[in-house]
Amino acid sequence: MSESALLSHGNDFGSGRMGGVGEENGGFRGHQQPKWFTPRRVLVLFCCINLLNYLDRGTIASNGVNGVPGDAGCKKDETCFHGSGIQGEFGLTYFQDGILSSAFMVGLLAASPVFAHLSKTLNPFRLIGVGLSVWVFATAGCGFSVGFWSITTFRMLVGVGEASFVSLAAPFILDVAPPSQSSSWMSIFYMFIPVGVAMGYVYGGVVGGALGWRAAFWIESLLMLPFAVFGFVSDRIYLKGSLDKLQAIPQSDVEVADVPTADEVDSGVHEPLGGDGVNNKASALLPGGLLSDIKELAMSKVYTTNVLGYIVYNFVLGAYSYWGPKAGQAIFNMGNADEVFGGVTILAGIVGTYCGGRFLDYIGSSLRNSFKLLGVATAVGATGCFIAFMSQSLVAFIILLAVGEFFLFATQGPVNFVSLRSVNPNLQALAMAMSTVCIHIFGDVPSAPLVGLFQDWVQNWRLTTLILTSIFYLAAAIWGAGVFFLGLDKETGEAKESQESPLLTQE
Repeated sequence: MSESALLSHGNDFGSGRMGGVGEENGGFRGHQQPKWFTPRRVLVLFCCINLLNYLDRGTIASNGVNGVPGDAGCKKDETCFHGSGIQGEFGLTYFQDGILSSAFMVGLLAASPVFAHLSKTLNPFRLIGVGLSVWVFATAGCGFSVGFWSITTFRMLVGVGEASFVSLAAPFILDVAPPSQSSSWMSIFYMFIPVGVAMGYVYGGVVGGALGWRAAFWIESLLMLPFAVFGFVSDRIYLKGSLDKLQAIPQSDVEVADVPTADEVDSGVHEPLGGDGVNNKASALLPGGLLSDIKELAMSKVYTTNVLGYIVYNFVLGAYSYWGPKAGQAIFNMGNADEVFGGVTILAGIVGTYCGGRFLDYIGSSLRNSFKLLGVATAVGATGCFIAFMSQSLVAFIILLAVGEFFLFATQGPVNFVSLRSVNPNLQALAMAMSTVCIHIFGDVPSAPLVGLFQDWVQNWRLTTLILTSIFYLAAAIWGAGVFFLGLDKETGEAKESQESPLLTQE
């Protein structure tokens, strides 16, 4: 094969033929995506999986499943209050309960970079199937747990199950999204984070109250099972990033016989490069390993600034999602705190997340505009929530909380858009994986137990929530400062930012 033929073959991948941006069933000359594939179907599929992932987060935080502790020193044979849910049955302190909420991070931390790196050479869709299978097993195991350590172990495995999906879903969506709607599509996907958590509050309260907290986990497991199976039985969908690197391999380093033509792939003579049928000799020549890729991410000032702001933001949001119903119940004497927080978060999450993405597309989805939107929206949202927790009226609290959450959730699409657009396409899966690891291990993992520990000390939910909410302003300041790093970063300076993303230029 001539050098021009090799480059032409590589350009079949890089020319937007991944579906969505040019051809309905993109890939090699428009014939290699599965028959079921359309960009919108990919989006709907991933939104459903994302919904179930975060429904589980809301479920374990709901009063109906998480429960409340019993009276101090109360024994099983006594008539005093024994508590309810997980916390009551296993006799957990607030600190232990906070650890339980963060245990999934152990699995997520260990598995996310591995899944992201494996996606360069293995079928990414199959990797998602593996992860979801672990998730199904782990959530079912939560229902069978017998104490603090057993349920904590299963929660760690839930993190392993999430790892493949959170690393690979966003790059898939950015690959297939229409160029003029890239931020909107990302926002639609991330919209199901608050929606899933909020539905989990309601779901956990209803199912946990009617069937017991264990049944809530078993039903979750059954709902995810079809998606896990589909990940194994479906033909692969191509991730562009792993294919782009082939164009960088010098012709002299590649044996011509090892590189199939597009016609050979179409006819089934050869499997496509990258994926289950990865060409081993070409793959071995691809530069860098996992550590060098992580180092490249760390050298990007724009990427690291974005992730740092996201860590601080997620520190507060993670504590909100876990302790919110308990705090609302204590401050305003709400008997239906799960339903109230669930309803407000669903409404604000859907509208805010979608509007944030649409607004970014409207003003121009550049890195500069993204940072401006992140800083302003977070500051405004923090103010709304701060005033909400200061209010004495339940009605005022609900209205102000809804306004605050609207602006806070407007950041979901843009912040992940920056993570993807600030790195090379071949690092996008790893960028999402490392972003996810960082925002959890430094964000919501320590926040839930630390807030629980602080509440154990002050015994005042209003004070706890006000101090917690004020941390949002730090996230706003970091994202605002991100604008000033654009010109300093060699990878994402002004000159490069003015160009369209390689993923979005071809139609």
